[in-house]
Amino acid sequence: MPIKQMKENSVQHLVIKNHLQNTMNPVQRAPKTAQNGKGPLPAAHEPQNTKQPHNQTSPPSKNGGRRRGRGGRKSDQGDVCMRPSSRPCRVAHNPVRPFATDLVAATSNESIQNGHSSSGTEMGFPTSSKSLNFAPRPGYGQVGTKCIVKANHFFAELPDKDLNQYDVRITPEVASKTMNRAIMAELVRLYKESDLGMRLPAYDGRKSLYTAGELPFSRKEFTIKLVDKEDGINGPKREREYKVVIKFVARANMHHLGQFLAGKRADAPQEALQILDIVLRQLSTKSYCPIGRYFFSPDIRAPKRLGDGLESWCGFYQSIRPTQMGLSLNIDMASAAFIEPLPVIEFGAQLLGQGVLSRQLSDSDRVKIKKALRGVKVEVTHRGNVRRKYRVSGLTSQPTRELVFPVDDNSTMKSVVEYFQEMYGFTIQHTHLPCLQVGNQRKANYLPMEACKIVEGQRYTKRLNERQITALLKVTCQRPRDRENDILQTVQHNAYYQDPYAKEFGIKISEKLASVEARILPAPWLKYHETGKEKDCLPQVGQWNMMNKKMINGMTVSRWACINFSRSVQETVARGFCNELAQMCQVSGMEFNPEPVIPIYSARPEQVEKALKHVYHASMNKSKGKELELLLAILPDNNGSLYGDLKRICETDLGLISQCCLNKHVFKISKQYLANVALKINVKMGGRNTVLLDAISCRIPLVSDIPTIIFGADVTHPENGEDSSPSIAAVVASQDWPEVTKYAGLVCAQAHRQELIQDLYKTWQDPVRGTVSGGMIRDLLVSFRKATGQKPLRIIFYRDGVSEGQFYQVLLYELDAIRKACASLEPNYQPPVTFIVVQKRHHTRLFANNHRDRSSTDKSGNILPGTVVDSKICHPTEFDFYLCSHAGIQGTSRPAHYHVLWDENNFTADGIQSLTNNLCYTYARCTRSVSVVPPAYYAHLAAFRARFYMEPEMQENGSTGGGTGHTKGTRAAGESGVRPLPALKENVKRVMFYC
Repeated sequence: MPIKQMKENSVQHLVIKNHLQNTMNPVQRAPKTAQNGKGPLPAAHEPQNTKQPHNQTSPPSKNGGRRRGRGGRKSDQGDVCMRPSSRPCRVAHNPVRPFATDLVAATSNESIQNGHSSSGTEMGFPTSSKSLNFAPRPGYGQVGTKCIVKANHFFAELPDKDLNQYDVRITPEVASKTMNRAIMAELVRLYKESDLGMRLPAYDGRKSLYTAGELPFSRKEFTIKLVDKEDGINGPKREREYKVVIKFVARANMHHLGQFLAGKRADAPQEALQILDIVLRQLSTKSYCPIGRYFFSPDIRAPKRLGDGLESWCGFYQSIRPTQMGLSLNIDMASAAFIEPLPVIEFGAQLLGQGVLSRQLSDSDRVKIKKALRGVKVEVTHRGNVRRKYRVSGLTSQPTRELVFPVDDNSTMKSVVEYFQEMYGFTIQHTHLPCLQVGNQRKANYLPMEACKIVEGQRYTKRLNERQITALLKVTCQRPRDRENDILQTVQHNAYYQDPYAKEFGIKISEKLASVEARILPAPWLKYHETGKEKDCLPQVGQWNMMNKKMINGMTVSRWACINFSRSVQETVARGFCNELAQMCQVSGMEFNPEPVIPIYSARPEQVEKALKHVYHASMNKSKGKELELLLAILPDNNGSLYGDLKRICETDLGLISQCCLNKHVFKISKQYLANVALKINVKMGGRNTVLLDAISCRIPLVSDIPTIIFGADVTHPENGEDSSPSIAAVVASQDWPEVTKYAGLVCAQAHRQELIQDLYKTWQDPVRGTVSGGMIRDLLVSFRKATGQKPLRIIFYRDGVSEGQFYQVLLYELDAIRKACASLEPNYQPPVTFIVVQKRHHTRLFANNHRDRSSTDKSGNILPGTVVDSKICHPTEFDFYLCSHAGIQGTSRPAHYHVLWDENNFTADGIQSLTNNLCYTYARCTRSVSVVPPAYYAHLAAFRARFYMEPEMQENGSTGGGTGHTKGTRAAGESGVRPLPALKENVKRVMFYC
């Protein structure tokens, strides 16, 4: 969060808010009552229809009950898209006049391709994140079959003691939290029974100390001596002296926490929660390797090798959370990649292959080892019991035998080989290998590779290759019953009831999983084309298939071509595959020309651009100037950067819709695979595969009554280690009310790790037109108007990827952008907004109450799709719920967590839960319900896809997962200067996120 922006934009934000309020009529400006007496954001007009019971019954077919069957999985690198309905809902309101600025919007769209404006912004930054309250819970859901599930939450009894915070200052200052803890542990050992008044404090490793009850002083200075265990050869150990000043800061208000948990206060006392979290981490920090909120150890389960000097460690996640049942300790299992604690020379052999180290390293080998070891901590092994530790800063360019350094002020030179022999009696065997460089560049020390060993417990934070990811997933993937057992064993092993810190602070932790009331929401009826044998379908256990069904809007593909990049696929095999695919498209309801425009063209992957342009121009010449509608591409299974390069060229240069198929699927022609590819091709062409029957029948509360647009938004950030690459924001929006099935999307690059979406609304100065408005929200509103003939009168905004600590900032900033985008289109145009955050990166897991009861689980042993929880483990007062909308395939299903931050449409709990669950059945790429609501899913895919659009020459050497070329150095001073993504071709904007 760039704090520096807050000051310079705060006044502007106030002006914007006042302007918006003045443009609304008196009814629109009627404010909601805020719980804390503070005014909310500018209110939009109230919806015309509010709470309606959701009708979940509706089998319009006699034999609908026996339509069962398993649907297909998603294919490897697939695609999809859709078309307007033939029968729009009747709306009881005045005819919608066009946006006053349609013409300007159409013009400005040229300057904002991909949602990136050409210059400045008027986006205000929020003045205060505390000026509004999140939407309160409107009640609890009632729809669905009631059941009991277990959650990995353990009830924690609230302490009745006063908790006190003290500031800790250690001099000389120590950067290492481990060393800080060692100093404080020695202080407690020496002074607990005297100066500390028998208190056992909890310490965060930095600046804060917490106690249950006051210490006998408000400020005191201590002198602590620590023996340096890593120092000295045979003589006495060196002592280091530290001064520690402890000073009283504040008393945590536990009464405030109690009121919050009871629902009597809206704001959570973060200080008290933080103290309790630190207290419960004290013992685990000593027993395990702490990383953030995780604890890992090689003793929990034997590490498994991942290759290239890495291994997996098992561990657990732990966090204290406020819930409706009170305080809850959330425990979940975890796995992570660690650097194997090998001798450095053996690590190098794993990285480069055995035998490589017997000769002098090539430049590329040396660079590979240097990158792998930079920043890694090693310990020396040539000094007996002395295991001094160093952090590797580099690798020498010369072999050890050539290295010399000055040993005195007279510049007397000595070789590294001689020095180690004379000083330590250590004979360097591999003098042809380079030395490790430790320390800074001005005073670098040389350490022979064979004299060092990697220190245990170092998390590997760089990108894993495909082989390592597969190996790690095998360790991580656990069946629900096994995961539940491991969680219970972890709680028992940690023995919180015996934890001296928990006892000191009066915290008691239950050892039983929380039992929670849940409901299983019914699956929605899906509508298919009238000419199919089955005109509608009721999914069973989250899946269905395309047998006897035809796409509700099957598209026509007249001009297509195929390009084959796989040397192992002969032309006859490729031709046979294309014929089978064309037939499947026809059977599924499309009109698909069985013959390509030109014969199948074979090409080498390294000539992808040349090959694509050849096929593009040859096809256009053959069809007398008409462009290709579809390009099929056959790719090798391991295709490196080919996939990304192909998508970038097709979507930003040629304007080609492409469908990639992997080599293995071409040889093994599966009907299920072909059916999935046909679904993707149809939506890419602008068709729709299926729609919700309730949508066509105008029976979706707060969607069917007035024109409603549903947005999805996400931001993806560069991987760890990428310190300058831009983040990518994506926004998609429904384009086919009342069906809300078909989406269009825009993407833009923004500042590195910036979570707020910068290009939602933009203004800039045009020399001819003056101030011009644009941005992704505005463009998509205009697109909706053109596609449906209606302007949206209600907005539902699903926002993915936001952590709890960013809720206020994201809501204030992005809701403000939505309102300004609306106001720029027409005076007094402020449709009511419902803003929902979607979270997948949480650690709540739900388990069947009885694993033996087959009726309460799917085939993978997971809870049934449609399972929703909005009580007990949810927020004490706010409007959130957990929804497991998909059937598990392997491992333990992760429910999505939906948090309604702002709701001017007055959704009931049933209304938003049923809408969200039903939308999960409209994901166009497969015949399964998905785990995250599709608009958010599509936004994630769009943002991920846009990484392929970055210039390929900017890829970092040695990167894996080809085609994701991260640009480097795209930021200028401050937060501006991000290089924009190349513009998408118009025909691609509506389909790129389906690919």
